[in-house]
Amino acid sequence: MSAPLRLALFDCDGTLVDSQFAIFDAMSSAWAAHGLGEPDPAEVRRMVGLPLVQAVALLLPDLNDDRHAAIAESYKQAFQALRRRGDLQEPLFPGIRDALDALEARGVLLGVATGKSRRGLDAVLAHHGLTERFVTLQTSDIGPGKPHPDMVYRALAETGVEAARTVVIGDTTYDIQMARNARVASVGVSWGYHAVAELEAAGASRIVHRGPAVAEAVLALLDHG
Repeated sequence: MSAPLRLALFDCDGTLVDSQFAIFDAMSSAWAAHGLGEPDPAEVRRMVGLPLVQAVALLLPDLNDDRHAAIAESYKQAFQALRRRGDLQEPLFPGIRDALDALEARGVLLGVATGKSRRGLDAVLAHHGLTERFVTLQTSDIGPGKPHPDMVYRALAETGVEAARTVVIGDTTYDIQMARNARVASVGVSWGYHAVAELEAAGASRIVHRGPAVAEAVLALLDHG
């Protein structure tokens, strides 16, 4: 009898890759295109992980929905321009590749659940040679974004893994809340865009401070609950 399938579902921005500077550059360009001055870097950082239009709406609550959508479109164009020029910096965090290797060596399936567009996710995974590592890729442009549990549910449906054998790994409260809403365990990482205290308060099952420690924490949750 084969062993039950297990799944580690990773966030992308702030967990796998450090994209904060590229995100802020694109957001600054979008603000400028609409005569809005300069966004607050700390506030932009806090919104990473949410669906783009929702993030823009939270950053600019006094504007209407049409303006939010137009600014989001300007952001997409600015981000794509960065990529075309070769100015896009989205490095892997230290130890992440080791963590993926360790989980795969133990037979754990790998997936991504991100606020990034599918186009953006495909590009960053291809850049780092990671595309074939992940068996399910969930993005917010095909359904509700975080903290709604939809991306987790879709990943479970695609892979056939049970919720009890799934762990979400992320750096924001949106990741942890998504996991809780889907009733799966979660690992919060300390190198991302929300503070450790916030991740703990949101209900993270474990907190890790180094990339290689991700695998150990995920396996502990999968093996022992």
